Amino acid sequence: MARVLSWARYSIVFGVFSSLVLSVAIVIASAVRAATSIFVALSQLTDPKTAKQLAVSGIEVVDLLLISTVLYMIATGLYELFIGDVNLPVWISVTSLNDLKNKLLSVIVVVLAVTFLIQVVSWDGATNLLPFGASIAAVVLALTAFSLMSRNTTKAASKSAGPTDEAV
Repeated sequence: MARVLSWARYSIVFGVFSSLVLSVAIVIASAVRAATSIFVALSQLTDPKTAKQLAVSGIEVVDLLLISTVLYMIATGLYELFIGDVNLPVWISVTSLNDLKNKLLSVIVVVLAVTFLIQVVSWDGATNLLPFGASIAAVVLALTAFSLMSRNTTKAASKSAGPTDEAV
């Protein structure tokens, strides 16, 4: 049974591969979106709304790239946790499931902020943005609380486990 469980960890490769393919597909889609937005803006330079539409498109492209980053982080993080090391910069390297979770939570907060920014930039003045903003704020607050509680739990568990090699 131990051997089966040991080999079963390689099944995570399917999740890694699908996350990576989705990440690359979103990067390609965002590049096409950016090129299309630029082309449309250049063809409508006389329209006063063109600059605002281009700004909204730019923010939407950034949003897509952030989502792509989340998928890439999931792919590399899961690979590092279950399969083996990947040569990555330190800021994206994952050493534990909590580490991956905290990095993902940070990007999710930024994606939510960008989503709200898109609504603000494209606001027509008629719709009430307060409920939407309050909803995003509530989610960000909940994610922050979850992250802080998780860190405190991890620190408490590591203190009770005793000194590590780094502390000696």
